[in-house]
Amino acid sequence: MESEAIKTVIDLIEKGTWELLFSDVLDFEISNTSDEKKRRSLQSISGMAVEIINLTNLIKDRASYFESFGLQAFDAMHLACAENNTDILLTVDDRFIKKANKINNLKVKIKNPLQWLEEVL
Repeated sequence: MESEAIKTVIDLIEKGTWELLFSDVLDFEISNTSDEKKRRSLQSISGMAVEIINLTNLIKDRASYFESFGLQAFDAMHLACAENNTDILLTVDDRFIKKANKINNLKVKIKNPLQWLEEVL
């Protein structure tokens, strides 16, 4: 079901219904993906991004704050990049979602793609 939800999200991005934002952090993770087929697929999706969020000191500081809630470094960076730049951060990492949703002053929604689609469609 999650894979179908992801395909639906990608389809909505391709149709221009939704916009995809990427970040330097995501680009770094993709470039370090060892599975070449998966890396190429992710890179093609990144080509649909309308904006790349660059790391700033403010984002790095906010990510450090998120790490204090138990988020892993990359998850904290993704969340900090998304926080003031987008409405929703989609991930299939349920532990990430659970930890992020415990942060009281979080300024962005974080959801599983399937859950998000059920809410908005």
